[in-house]
Amino acid sequence: MIKTDVLVVGSGPAGSSAAKHAAMGGADVILMDKKAEIGAPKRCAEGVSKNGLKRVGVEPNPRWVTRELDGVRLVAPDGTDVWLTNDKIEIPEAGYILERKVFDKYMAMDAAREGAKIFIKTQAKGVRKDGDGFIVTCEKMGELFEIKCKILIAADGPESHIARWAGLKTSTKAKDMESGIQYEMCNVKLKDRNVIEFYFGSVAPGGYVWIFPKEDDIANVGLAVLPNVAEKPAIEYLDDFVANCDSLQEAQPVEMNVGGDPVGGIHKKIYADNLLVVGDAAGQVNPLTGGGIISGMTGGLHAGKVAAKAIEEKDYSEKRLKEYDTNLRDAIGDEMKKYLKVKDYLLSLNDKELNSVANAFQDIEFEKANTEELVKNLIKVSPKAVLKLGKLF
Repeated sequence: MIKTDVLVVGSGPAGSSAAKHAAMGGADVILMDKKAEIGAPKRCAEGVSKNGLKRVGVEPNPRWVTRELDGVRLVAPDGTDVWLTNDKIEIPEAGYILERKVFDKYMAMDAAREGAKIFIKTQAKGVRKDGDGFIVTCEKMGELFEIKCKILIAADGPESHIARWAGLKTSTKAKDMESGIQYEMCNVKLKDRNVIEFYFGSVAPGGYVWIFPKEDDIANVGLAVLPNVAEKPAIEYLDDFVANCDSLQEAQPVEMNVGGDPVGGIHKKIYADNLLVVGDAAGQVNPLTGGGIISGMTGGLHAGKVAAKAIEEKDYSEKRLKEYDTNLRDAIGDEMKKYLKVKDYLLSLNDKELNSVANAFQDIEFEKANTEELVKNLIKVSPKAVLKLGKLF
């Protein structure tokens, strides 16, 4: 039996953030992951905003930043595009394209440097309550052992077993679980390699297509669809897009990534006695963009800090750990609710309506390029949007 104050299951950015901040607060921490290599395989388009990294206290590092971005290109179903670049307007949400296989390792290393112990190739096989804590049965290289912790932090992704095993209902409804697929491709010939591209409409029902440029001629090309509105598997939509996109006619895939993306908002209950849930496991994903790195790390940061204080006070009760939920929702709860409503509105638009919005945007002078500004201008040009979204911003 191994004993620790805090056990974090899952070493993605959210889990590593939780482990780091719990260790910084003085708790004994174990961070475990079932994979032999932290960060691989990636299940992510790899984009983050600069301001987002600042908010979670992470300095950019050239080892894991593959490209700094200058803007965004939005493409309607009929090819009408809207360019929002920093040579013309302010880009407050400008960001970086990461190399997640390196970034995730660095985040875990940050946790280790603060004192967390890292267990790789270690899979949780079961969870049971034991007095004032949990015992997690683990398997490593064919051997079983147990870890007893006072606080268990579930950071094991969208299919999270840990939270459910520990007694919380954190399953994502099928209608809120996007099916994502992505190629990492070479020979990609973009009009501007410092601009990320988004394609909307029937090319990806319920989601969108993205092209995120990395170094040289390499880019992540992927999409996400909602299975309840898609008429075929995500892979078929992606292959059709690649076959018809001018920038990809000579491109070749060197890697494929697949996974589910929960876009239904933060789960109703993400804490209990001796238990906290963070990252994708808690639904901490922007419902509009599907991005979860920064929001997950925000969840991890607050969970780690609250866990450390709870350990210090020897109070691991649900009442004590509720502070995590309060702090998290104060930080990102309102924007998550707003973007969930915007996502639902965009789902109601057909290709013709999206083309109309893109055409109307040609006459708009944007002051800045961020999600809030886009929604405000959407409300300006669309009477339907006024009714659905007018009171949001």
